[in-house]
Amino acid sequence: MNAALWSTVSALLGALVGGAISWLLNRQQFQHQLRMQRELHKTEFMAEETARLFLSHKGFTDRSFETLRRHLGGFEDDELRKILVRAGAMRVYREDGSEWWRLISRMDEFIERKALGRIAREIEPADQGRPS
Repeated sequence: MNAALWSTVSALLGALVGGAISWLLNRQQFQHQLRMQRELHKTEFMAEETARLFLSHKGFTDRSFETLRRHLGGFEDDELRKILVRAGAMRVYREDGSEWWRLISRMDEFIERKALGRIAREIEPADQGRPS
């Protein structure tokens, strides 16, 4: 019985060690492939990150397509639009027909700023009628 138990424990230990080594090698191979893909597509990754940072600026929730094109040069218009979408942005058109982009993650901030601007415009005419 002792020999049977020893052979079972040995087989289990061998399977665990073999599985751990296999998992570590697969993990290392996956990380290497990921690094290679990022290096291969570095321009697109950096363009997405730059667009995301540009659209995350504290002072502006929206950026015109013209401004983005000027700062993210080297891309055709449709290619730049795809980069913006991959960065998490959405396109909106203003009343004058101009194209603007904003991060979807900043929609709440945009709506809040728009509401505050509306309230400020409603209060402003009431203040103008008062004597100083």
